Amino acid sequence: MTMHYLCTMKTMLPEKFYLQNDVVKTAKQLIGKVLVTKINGIRTSGIITETEAYAGETDRASHAFGGRRTKRTETMYLRGGVAYVYLCYGLHSLFNVVTNKAETPHAVLIRAIEPLEGIDEMNRRLAAARMKAGGVGPAKVSAALGITLQLDKAALNSETICIEDHEIKISPRKIIAGPRIGVDYAGEDAKLPYRFFIQAQYTSHLFDRFYPAVHTSPPLCKTAGLKVRAGRVQDNTILLMNDKNREL
Repeated sequence: MTMHYLCTMKTMLPEKFYLQNDVVKTAKQLIGKVLVTKINGIRTSGIITETEAYAGETDRASHAFGGRRTKRTETMYLRGGVAYVYLCYGLHSLFNVVTNKAETPHAVLIRAIEPLEGIDEMNRRLAAARMKAGGVGPAKVSAALGITLQLDKAALNSETICIEDHEIKISPRKIIAGPRIGVDYAGEDAKLPYRFFIQAQYTSHLFDRFYPAVHTSPPLCKTAGLKVRAGRVQDNTILLMNDKNREL
């Protein structure tokens, strides 16, 4: 039987991308890639604009630090190229990309996206989750894209979820590295520059260059406080991104 995948082989990230042994490098390379879901027949997607790397057993901020294995973290020990989805505070699903070879528990948390497709559906999902369209990130990324615990362990080349390469070229100088958010418990490891994000003022240029025909619906722009001209986002704000980044 022929499988009809959500992403074409031309745009889907190859398996070797997920098997790289440097999770920090992979986290940076995921910036500018496009995260796509197709839930109940509705396609939604967004450009990845913020990530955090978690380096497994030697990283005090990682769920797998010290070789910790639980029912939840077992996903991190799978071969790279699957989704690691877990509940934060028992409420919000957070989406991570498992990387490296099997038994090496590396993962990249997707903290923010720039919405690309299915924006009306994203609005609906966020409203249903009682979340505003703008603001702080990873829980909203999952809510907007319809990512739940049911997608834990899902292959990232499946009919439901994948990551595409749209050949977006981002200068390394436009990608900022800094410490991860909310990991003070990790001691010195909390200071590691394992978080990556695009300079806020660069996002509009990115859209103008790579997606000149993309229009953002006025309701979303109004909710997020963005300026719209002729249906386009003109403000230098990254939607669903940490407020601190908006000032850069």
